[in-house]
Amino acid sequence: MSIPHDTALAWQSLETHANALKPRHLRELFARHPTRFEDFSLTAGDLLIDFSKQRVTPETLLYLRDLARAARIDDWRQKMAAGDPINHTENRPALHMALRFPYGAAEQTAKAPTFPPRVGEEVARNLVRMRDFCETVHNRQWRGMSDSPITDVVNLGIGGSDLGPRMAVRALTAFAHPDLKTHFVANMDGADLAPLLARLNPRSTLFVVVSKSFATEETLQNARAARDWLATCLPEALSEPQKTAALARHFAAVTSHIEDAHSFGVPSEQIFAFGDWVGGRFSLWSPAGLSLALAVGFSHFERMLSGARLMDEHFFHAPLEENLPITLALLDIWNVNGIGVSSHGIFPYSQSLEFLPAYLQQLEMESNGKSVDREGRVLMRKSCPILWGSPGTIGQHSFFQLLHQGGQIVPCDFILVKRADFPLADHHARLLANGLAQSAALAFGQTREEARAAGLPEALLPYRAFPGNQPSTTILMENLSPRALGQLLALYEHKVFTESVLWNINAFDQWGVELGKQMARTLLPSLSDAAMDAPNAAAEEKLDASTRGLLRALRR
Repeated sequence: MSIPHDTALAWQSLETHANALKPRHLRELFARHPTRFEDFSLTAGDLLIDFSKQRVTPETLLYLRDLARAARIDDWRQKMAAGDPINHTENRPALHMALRFPYGAAEQTAKAPTFPPRVGEEVARNLVRMRDFCETVHNRQWRGMSDSPITDVVNLGIGGSDLGPRMAVRALTAFAHPDLKTHFVANMDGADLAPLLARLNPRSTLFVVVSKSFATEETLQNARAARDWLATCLPEALSEPQKTAALARHFAAVTSHIEDAHSFGVPSEQIFAFGDWVGGRFSLWSPAGLSLALAVGFSHFERMLSGARLMDEHFFHAPLEENLPITLALLDIWNVNGIGVSSHGIFPYSQSLEFLPAYLQQLEMESNGKSVDREGRVLMRKSCPILWGSPGTIGQHSFFQLLHQGGQIVPCDFILVKRADFPLADHHARLLANGLAQSAALAFGQTREEARAAGLPEALLPYRAFPGNQPSTTILMENLSPRALGQLLALYEHKVFTESVLWNINAFDQWGVELGKQMARTLLPSLSDAAMDAPNAAAEEKLDASTRGLLRALRR
């Protein structure tokens, strides 16, 4: 589908406006617009977003919304809900929203998007199975070797099969089940798995193997190591069928390839399937969130789904002027294509959200890190910026110096939580004060005159001046509850999708991650024990000079 002419005109108008607005400072924008916070903040559910510190004017928002209309964002939302194959390079739909709307759910409303019924029925069946499994483990009815109840759950996955559940389990630590510890292993490096196994009791450990293809190398390597570790504890007197049955009690699998999981040794009743219409980085809401449901309890998992549903309905029905995800997307478009930034910081002022930046890195950069449009043409403008970040006060003591005085424009998202999930003296008030202060300091800076008036020596004035004019958005959450977390994550999901529509790219494929995997499989024979003593010179001659040299160094 080619870009409509009116979209090209909308881009042109936006770029002309950007050139005129670039020299203006946030100090000036605030001085000229006394009601800037009231006019440039929005609420939905448990979230408030304040974008008054973005370098935009009311006219900027008009141009941005014209661009969204020209790109037909409404049509694309309907295509996604209808199950159209909007992931056109793989001929698949992107129906992760349906995971929050099980068919016949009690909370279904007139605002709910209409998904294909077969999808909703599958979602409902999976949720029932997940609930029953969680209750069996939590009630100590699920028994491992030596009739031991489960005390530890280890999630084996990588990418979307790890980052989402890991982030959410950490975020909802205040809701953790008291009798169950949850762990995550993603790296194929033995340093990730081996120290954990040394601390665990094999008789009471359950492994949840999460791999959509059930062919992910890192995940299967760790799953095989876990199986071998468990096998060392089996009594020698057991027959092979008895050993197989005993090991099976320590595994559950989440995959789209049921037969492969069954061949690994996971019984059918312990395999949780999800369709290829769910992308890995959008799969937290599916059975890929089984470890999360085990960690916090299925009722809290359902509350997270309900929070995401609220944001889904808001995304579908709120007008552009009031739509939180679309507004965040338009601000990103403005910063990347209007101001010209290439980096974006994520700073949650909450230690419980420490893994949120890593989660958003995959969600955004794997989705929109593209330079080719839907027609296979090279993009004429930049797309996704580089995302990075850390919990706020930790970042203040490491890299905030560059934000304040490094001379680079880095838009930031400050995420603040109104009520502490772990109240302790006045810690939370101090945390919030730091978040508010940093966003203001980045926006307004400090002039030499202000530093001089504060009594600083003249020789120090160049070092104590701060240019400011760093754009930021503050997202304020009522609390860090499962419902509020669901809203926050769905907010970012819809922001990413909206951006992909405006850039005319496919947010749901990730071909860029495949090339390195293919090359690794080609190189593996050169690193075998046999190749260390007798390398295949003819095969390695086809490699580049750097790789050949590194292989020689590894063999020395």
